[in-house]
Amino acid sequence: MTRFWTGKGDDGTSGLLYGGREPKASPRFEAVGSVDEAQAAIGVARAEVQRGSELDVILTGLERDLWVLMAELATDDANREKLIPGGSLVTAEMLTAVETAIDEIGARFELPREFVVPGQDRGSALLDQARTIVRRAERAAAAVPVDGSYVVPYLNRLSSLLWTLARWVEVEPLPARR
Repeated sequence: MTRFWTGKGDDGTSGLLYGGREPKASPRFEAVGSVDEAQAAIGVARAEVQRGSELDVILTGLERDLWVLMAELATDDANREKLIPGGSLVTAEMLTAVETAIDEIGARFELPREFVVPGQDRGSALLDQARTIVRRAERAAAAVPVDGSYVVPYLNRLSSLLWTLARWVEVEPLPARR
């Protein structure tokens, strides 16, 4: 029988990717935890989406990108050379893909000219909630700076993409989930 627990974290530390341990309350693990929460929030929004739809594909891709981002955050600076671009290291191409999605989706409708009050419908409200969690993750990741990393820019663009997706869903309501 496979165990799903080790007890190693009972001392208040967590393991880093490629070795080492750090206090669970460290800025690094605060950032990892916030990104994990953001990924789960995107998953909740995705649960409202029709499987295989364009939005489902976009959100699934973003969730997978956040695995990569968490791997990078959970790696000690001394082990960064072991990270794999696109697998455990956020790349410029990943950032560009998010920027392209913002532009492509945003071109499909007229953007609001005033502040948006979240809650127009369930789908957009869940995307807005995910956006705010991503913003918190961005602030937490900024406390763990690494020269040349795309983690903070990626999270910054991701929040913009989630805002854009929420506005898109308000204009084009989600089809019934099947």
